[in-house]
Amino acid sequence: MDIDKNPTVEAGATAMESKEDADSFTKVKSRKTQKRKLEPDGADMDTEEPVKRPQFKPLSGDKLRGPDEMRKIPVPAHRYTPLKDNWLKIFTPIVENLHLQVRFNLKTRNVEIKTCKETQDIGSLTKAADFVKAFILGFQVEDALALIRLDELFLESFDVTDVKPLKGDHLSRAIGRIAGKGGKTKFTIENVTKTRIVLADTKVHILGSFQNIKMARTAICNLILGSPPSKVYGNIRVVASRTAERF
Repeated sequence: MDIDKNPTVEAGATAMESKEDADSFTKVKSRKTQKRKLEPDGADMDTEEPVKRPQFKPLSGDKLRGPDEMRKIPVPAHRYTPLKDNWLKIFTPIVENLHLQVRFNLKTRNVEIKTCKETQDIGSLTKAADFVKAFILGFQVEDALALIRLDELFLESFDVTDVKPLKGDHLSRAIGRIAGKGGKTKFTIENVTKTRIVLADTKVHILGSFQNIKMARTAICNLILGSPPSKVYGNIRVVASRTAERF
């Protein structure tokens, strides 16, 4: 009997060939295996050279700054005279320190602030606009100047009627509680919370840091809602002492 013509052996060989064909079609080589084969022997991932980042030339000041921008701050009629008297104090820090251009437009009654080639900081325009706006709202020039020197100061405004809809004598009494006799209550809140407060009719403007504005606003809202000043003093002193201990 011839071994080559054995049907059992032929069937086994055929099965092996079909299995190899199936493996060749179904088996997919992983990318990691291919990557390892391409790498030289003994190469380690840690010893690979890092990919070099592209080097770009720095932009010039003109391209970085972009086109000239302008801010306009409207001036009400009752602030014309104070603006005229303190114009030199307002003009000097904006032009010399922030390197901006400023003028008062007599036709539109606006203070116009504009960037120029000498302007170095992009945020100078916003600082100057906040400084002039604070003065227009009624703050002293020395207090408003802190908006230029410090970055963490903000300006917040709200109406007394936003807290509680009051009318007539009730509204006048609420404003009187905020101010106090001779401005004592307002000064006390300013000293404890380290803020500056301006009462203009029914508007309340607060200048200070975020946390201090929050304390002053809470105290003023309590006074508007009818809390006695003595209770408000105690509350803001407790909050101020906790804040001082925290920082």
